[in-house]
Amino acid sequence: MRSYDVIVVGGGIVGGAIALQLAQSKLRVALLDRQNPGREASWAAAGMLSPAPDSPSAIPLVPLGRASLNLYPQFVSEVEEISGRAAGLRRDGAIEVLFSADAERQLSTLVALHRGLGLPTEPLPIDEARKLEPALGREARAAAWMEYESSVDPRALTEAVLAAASTSGVELRSDANVTRILGEAGRCNGVATDTETFGASNVVLAAGAFSGKIQGIAAPIAVRPIRGQMVALNGSDTRLRHVLRSERGYLVPRAGASAQRIVAGSTLEDAGFEKRVTPGGLEGIFSAAQELVPALAGAEVLDTWCGLRPDTPDHLPLLGPSEMTGLTIATGHFRNGILLAPITAKLVREWITEQRVSMDWQSFDPLRFNGAKSARNNS
Repeated sequence: MRSYDVIVVGGGIVGGAIALQLAQSKLRVALLDRQNPGREASWAAAGMLSPAPDSPSAIPLVPLGRASLNLYPQFVSEVEEISGRAAGLRRDGAIEVLFSADAERQLSTLVALHRGLGLPTEPLPIDEARKLEPALGREARAAAWMEYESSVDPRALTEAVLAAASTSGVELRSDANVTRILGEAGRCNGVATDTETFGASNVVLAAGAFSGKIQGIAAPIAVRPIRGQMVALNGSDTRLRHVLRSERGYLVPRAGASAQRIVAGSTLEDAGFEKRVTPGGLEGIFSAAQELVPALAGAEVLDTWCGLRPDTPDHLPLLGPSEMTGLTIATGHFRNGILLAPITAKLVREWITEQRVSMDWQSFDPLRFNGAKSARNNS
């Protein structure tokens, strides 16, 4: 049986970032994935780096999102330097567009909420919004400017993170389907896959929507898949400089070799583990995209795909130690896995190496749905 200091279960952006930081702390780390690492939710994501809450339930996540966004420039720079690969970080800001009849009132409420949460969002006169994005739809009634927001190419970033982890000594194992967490007398001592076992005094469960399928944990992992469908459009005739969002959807520009690629999304569907693009899902995405930028009605469809977001009952992550000593949970990031990867990796590294963390994560206790609280030190 192979043994390591830490085994990370799940090879998406969160698991890869955790493995990288642990390896940089001189620990022997293995990262196990049920398929090729980086091919689930991270591969399907849009890549918006926005700590702004998209619903009231997301408000408790804002401090964590702000902290992670602040880490992003250094995180990307380090990953690119180690891996030799570009991550596609764009620091161009984002525009929230409002179309309703009471858009001005909604704008005032949104700006006040964001500022109260420490986010310096500004009202953006609609004529100024059209100067920034000339293709913006004529039905837009109000807009907010979020200069602090960024975006990244999640596929490129995930590949860079995994390459950096490998270069830093992490053993990457594909087709290693972890079925059980192994433990004895309340302490974790490894994992079992379909074909073999691996020993470790610390295990990090970061398997996204598939985390709940893994056995051997007394308290079930409260995570479920939520399908999100996506579209990529050829933006050569409608070049965008900024992320555009509305309450119905979003457009995320990506740099291309010859033509701009615009990612449009997305759906929120409770469809189990069924990964399938549907006419109804695409229709909603196309409608929202054309409302934001009508000229996209004639754009070439380059690709369609979907992914499974790891959701929890309160839509907040499961982050921290479990009831089993040595088992740390880092899953349930829902729509924010790309944004939260740097801070998640930092906190998990701190917990495993120091048994303390540098910011409060009590709201994300992985045992909060089981009537119990895990023991942890915060400072």
